[in-house]
Amino acid sequence: MSLETVPKPIAGASSFIDDRIGAGNFLKRNLRKIFPDHWSFLLGEIALYSFIVLLLTGTFLTFFFKPSMGEVIYNGSYEPLKGVEMSEAYASSLNISFDVRGGLLMRQMHHWAALLFVAGMMVHALRVFFTGAYRKPRELNWLIGVLLLTLALAEGLTGYSLPDDLLSGAGLRITEGVAISLPLVGTWITFFLFGGEYPGHDVISRFYSLHILLIPGILLALITAHMILMWVQKHTQMPGKGRTNTNVVGAPFYPAFMIKAGAYFMFTFGVIALLGTFAQINPIWLFGPYTPADISAGSQPDFYMGFLEGSLRLMPSWEINFLGFTLPMSVLIPALVPMGIVMTGLALYPFIEQWVTGDRSEHHIADRPRNNPHRTSIGISAITFYGVLWLLGANDEISSFFHVSLNWTTYVGRALVFIGPLVAYIITYRMCLGLQRSDAAVIGHGVESGVIKRLPHGEYIEVHVPPNEDIAAHVRGKQPVPMVAAAETGDEEVPPKEMRGPLGKLRAKMSKAYGGEKIPLDEGHGHDESHGAQVEVGPGKDDKSLTH
Repeated sequence: MSLETVPKPIAGASSFIDDRIGAGNFLKRNLRKIFPDHWSFLLGEIALYSFIVLLLTGTFLTFFFKPSMGEVIYNGSYEPLKGVEMSEAYASSLNISFDVRGGLLMRQMHHWAALLFVAGMMVHALRVFFTGAYRKPRELNWLIGVLLLTLALAEGLTGYSLPDDLLSGAGLRITEGVAISLPLVGTWITFFLFGGEYPGHDVISRFYSLHILLIPGILLALITAHMILMWVQKHTQMPGKGRTNTNVVGAPFYPAFMIKAGAYFMFTFGVIALLGTFAQINPIWLFGPYTPADISAGSQPDFYMGFLEGSLRLMPSWEINFLGFTLPMSVLIPALVPMGIVMTGLALYPFIEQWVTGDRSEHHIADRPRNNPHRTSIGISAITFYGVLWLLGANDEISSFFHVSLNWTTYVGRALVFIGPLVAYIITYRMCLGLQRSDAAVIGHGVESGVIKRLPHGEYIEVHVPPNEDIAAHVRGKQPVPMVAAAETGDEEVPPKEMRGPLGKLRAKMSKAYGGEKIPLDEGHGHDESHGAQVEVGPGKDDKSLTH
């Protein structure tokens, strides 16, 4: 590629680098890499930029935080706690909040960035799931994303516990209860974390090492691998005019995407700074230092741990005693099952779908969620399951605010955790089919023009016109969900050998239900043409100009 065909800033920088380390061709090729343009692709960037803010604010906080549970007498600026005995960790957190210039802003920005980091990862994962962007060749990147989300929850838990205030101590007590309930390894894990009997004297220093060193290092490595794989495999794109599995339609990395990404980072940073300035979060000075004998009413964890709180509150008191051992199922099931269902389901779903559909082809065009109704319904069911647990984590607050029985709130929650996902699945599936019928009507009959015409026999109809080319291409990008050969041939044909056993027959039935074309786009032609006709609209046209 000659310099004349490359923008001057790229050509100059590439020549400078190439003359010294021979990387000019690499830069020329990659700085012109094309990125598709769609608002939903920015959701993952929220998490990335929040992580950068976390690193910056966290570095500032490490200069002043003391990760020690040694007892001191507080003598800082906050008068209500003067003379109170507390840990050095809590005292240093108060010192950051009241005596370090900009310390409270940094603390609050760090906390808000952590919430936005987890929330950004969640919505990004949902975008990838609902559009099928996890399919071949991106299964490995999907697994990295699931691992990133799991580690982000652990990072949030360790950071939440560091101030050693009463609220975080109550959460730490729940963590200890969950850890020690694990069969065989529970006591060892508890000893590893706490260094002895709860609360011990080592948990803050050990959580601090995990929070600032081990987990962030793994997160940084995984994020780097995630970005490299995305770069190598190229980004998925939404269906539309001129977009295929073999091209990418969009803007180049330099300058268009770099300018957009830089502006979006500053916007994300600004939002976090505004939240840190005007929206108070985690006012540890109001809670006081943690002591195992005290507890606060109405305490709630950060949103990403709310589902664990809800599952613990909804679970009945159930334990199993066997051969002198006790299995506290009232703790084990809430701690392991909801998280296991969601995370394991996310990790395995690409491979389960591949097995059900038999689809092993590469996909670089994303699906519209409506075009795979079963996948979308499964995703909404999982969100409902998580949402019910999250909501019932505040069953005491709900009961108090609405003046209803706490027991009945719990009973309703236990029912909703099973009924809610089922109802959500049915409603979502019907909505997807309805939206597919709407797409078929757009292709078959066009879109409403707002023009009313009177037919020769006196009937009034609204004129429909052909849809915009971009809209039509977006809708026509729909592809039938693949099915295995046995499901496509039907019962009359002899299925392949591997599909004749019980498992093969189950797979064929699942594939037939999951895959196939639910509402063909040409179905829109099957209605009364006098009402769905596309017509030419213009001056001088009479009623006879209606064209079908």
